[in-house]
Amino acid sequence: MRFLRKRRMERRVTPVPARLKVGVVDFLNSRPLAWGFLNGELDASCEAIYAAPSRVADLLAAGDIDVGLVPSIELMRIPGLEILGDTCVAATHEVRSVLLLSRVPLAEIETIAADSSSRTSQTLVQILLADLHGVEAALTQWAPEPRGVPDGFDAALIIGDPALRVDRESYEVIDLAEAWRDLTGLPFVFAVWAARAEARRAGLAADLRASLESGLASIDEIVATEARRQSLDPGELRVYLTRTLSFALGRDELRGLREFFRRAELRGLTDLPVPPESTWRALEDAAENPALCAT
Repeated sequence: MRFLRKRRMERRVTPVPARLKVGVVDFLNSRPLAWGFLNGELDASCEAIYAAPSRVADLLAAGDIDVGLVPSIELMRIPGLEILGDTCVAATHEVRSVLLLSRVPLAEIETIAADSSSRTSQTLVQILLADLHGVEAALTQWAPEPRGVPDGFDAALIIGDPALRVDRESYEVIDLAEAWRDLTGLPFVFAVWAARAEARRAGLAADLRASLESGLASIDEIVATEARRQSLDPGELRVYLTRTLSFALGRDELRGLREFFRRAELRGLTDLPVPPESTWRALEDAAENPALCAT
């Protein structure tokens, strides 16, 4: 008796693209940028990992995430990172949420307690004190979100949401973006979306831009929610999100970023060389023609 072997039907399985792990900074100053993640618009393609700026950078450096909103100085410290898209966290004049508080005249500062979640700001404050006041102060990593100048320190670097509520009457206060503008005449870029080349995928930069556009269209909701949650004045909060901060990585912002890298490198505050002229030209071209950075 002859047996017939039935051929199994082979099922073709279409591989499902892995969800990108994206490091998102859940600070108020990045809320519009991250809105697509916060309200679930990008859930299908991305997994959001929420962390402080310094932690996002560490995760990206370790390869534990694919993309991150990182302190801009990390582009000069983590090999292989590339700016992704044409959005950022920047300020053209004052920023209000990155402050140096001092008990003593600026020229007398010797010790600074620095919010440990900050990295770009720590580099910036060293540049500003040295170039504007001839001060070489020692920075000590402090707990996140200090509310003032801790005992035993001349000054403190405060960033993020706590800076918006700080008691400005008790200290001499320096707004770091405003001081940078006074020094260079340029905007300052605090954070950028960055990824390794192998993690880039078609449409990702466009998704990040769409996330910002959604956030800007939802400013009323963001202001109402955050004013209530953080006990902030809604009017001041609206000005902060719509006028004080800038989210476009344009030609002037790139010039400011390049100058920051140059000064940081001169002071030995970086691990990598400043990117070559060709890199800056490509970024500037993309800033003027968004279609070039749509992927």
